[in-house]
Amino acid sequence: MNDLIIEWSPNVKVISIGPIAIHWYSLMFLLAFYIGFRIMKKIYIKENKDIALLDPFLVHMVVGTIVGARLGEVFFYNWDYFQNNLLEIFLPFKIDSSGWEFIGFRGLSSHGATVGIIISIILYKIRYKYDSVLWIFDRIVIAVALGGMFVRIGNFFNSEIVGKYTNSDFGVIFLNRSEVLPRHPAQLYEAFGYLLLFILLIFIYNKTKLSQKRGFIFGLFLIILFGIRFIVEYVKESQGGIEEALGILSTGQWLSIPFILIGLSLITISLKNESNG
Repeated sequence: MNDLIIEWSPNVKVISIGPIAIHWYSLMFLLAFYIGFRIMKKIYIKENKDIALLDPFLVHMVVGTIVGARLGEVFFYNWDYFQNNLLEIFLPFKIDSSGWEFIGFRGLSSHGATVGIIISIILYKIRYKYDSVLWIFDRIVIAVALGGMFVRIGNFFNSEIVGKYTNSDFGVIFLNRSEVLPRHPAQLYEAFGYLLLFILLIFIYNKTKLSQKRGFIFGLFLIILFGIRFIVEYVKESQGGIEEALGILSTGQWLSIPFILIGLSLITISLKNESNG
């Protein structure tokens, strides 16, 4: 086998007990939330925020992420299926004529998760009386960038959200999909990009005065993260969805454009407010 081609056939389950199993994808999600919580705890301590507010913060994050990601998958990518299987939207089971199977929540959308997080954090801010929701967003996105890396690694273990065939002596052969030709490891491209984004945001937060400009880090996060998503979509297999109606770009690219524009607006406003201040 060519040294630049990897044959990939992992066991997607970390552990199985009867019909219940913990998948690598689920484990990556848990790691994302746990490490994100630890990052936010350090930030709260550094900025003298009440640590007691972290527990409800985590609850809002988890609920917002999962609900938003699931609804994004349902309405952006897979409504044709879910309109006839409504019970499966929030149940971790696949139900058909042969019975049911525990599969977890493997159909999740990063764009939906972003919307869910934004809404949940706004509700958190209203309830706990923070002076600015942008203060929260400028900090939580540091953890979200790293969490996105773990989620994409989980996708890689699941052999899902795969790239297009490379038509060369480079790539990954996803044996769990019964394939024999190498594809772009699109999941790992995104994961690496999100890791670099995390490092950049940490640097800006700890080492520059840009972190004092409310909305700047959040805006930069939106531009870079969804810019990465937009670029990687060119080597990613189609996931269906609204691209079938709109054409030209993929669903992921169409959904990334509004977030990039919001990011540009946030950075512009934050820099303008600073210059006027």
